[in-house]
Amino acid sequence: MLTRRRSLPLIAGACALPIGLRRARALDYPTRPVRIVVGFPAGTSSDITARLIGQQLSVQLGQQFVVENRTGAGTNVAAESVVHALPDGYTLLWVTQTNAINATLYDALNFNFMDDIRPAGSILRVPAVMMVNPSVPAKTVPEFIAYAKANSGKINMSSPGIGSINHVAGELFNMMAGVKLTHIPYRSSQFPDLLSGQVQVTFNPLPSSLDFIRAGKLRGLAVTSATRSDALPELPTVGEFLPGYEATAWFGQALSSTSSTSRSTPHSLIRSSRRVSSISAARRCRCRWLILRILLPPKPGGGRRSSSSPAPSPSDPRLSA
Repeated sequence: MLTRRRSLPLIAGACALPIGLRRARALDYPTRPVRIVVGFPAGTSSDITARLIGQQLSVQLGQQFVVENRTGAGTNVAAESVVHALPDGYTLLWVTQTNAINATLYDALNFNFMDDIRPAGSILRVPAVMMVNPSVPAKTVPEFIAYAKANSGKINMSSPGIGSINHVAGELFNMMAGVKLTHIPYRSSQFPDLLSGQVQVTFNPLPSSLDFIRAGKLRGLAVTSATRSDALPELPTVGEFLPGYEATAWFGQALSSTSSTSRSTPHSLIRSSRRVSSISAARRCRCRWLILRILLPPKPGGGRRSSSSPAPSPSDPRLSA
């Protein structure tokens, strides 16, 4: 006969079972492919970086991390899709400064970013590049400011959406330079109109800017970080002409806070996210190192691979920390 005294441990064990299952799932995570939802179009800096990070996480955790581009409403469509996804921890949001900015720009969202999204890992900070169509006569920031003042309201500034780093960096430039650039947000890629001259300027994150500058399709005037970039050392900072100007993009990963997995965010995901963004004496930021290896041409007489050489394999031992 099952006495009351003997039944109490069984009841307690049954009550603890769901907690134990959740912990077991977190420890085993992931057991199947994981989606990384990116709120920007293919070919943007977020897309490029998310795919590189997904590639490394796939190698380290043994499951595919697949990028899914869901554009619209300045990344709010992507964020909402993650908030309302199946709460199992297998849908991650690629988070940028745009998500944080949107929390102050939009009053009627169907989610609360601060409450509904839980951070999983910080990845990278990158500067933006102030780039113009070659038809713009300005070759320096002071020349561009003079040109913009002479053509107030007639120069179009492109971005992948309201609240993006392109938009915010451009508006900061408007205020500090005393000019009026007309903001043109795009749901799809901004580059066709930028290359054709329909829009004249953008403040675009570094990773997706390099190819256009190298090919001479767009002219880089300056970087938006406080110091010059090693990737484009010939470009000055905007702050060299507008003291105090600084704007950088940051990337990270997050998941829905309603997810049972997110209540004890998988240590494997946290460790791997930290690992791919860790700083080493030889390579500095891993993600930045990967981007530069894939996108930059070799230095004259240097050992960096050419842009036509194959990208390093995810299993390449040189990519291990």
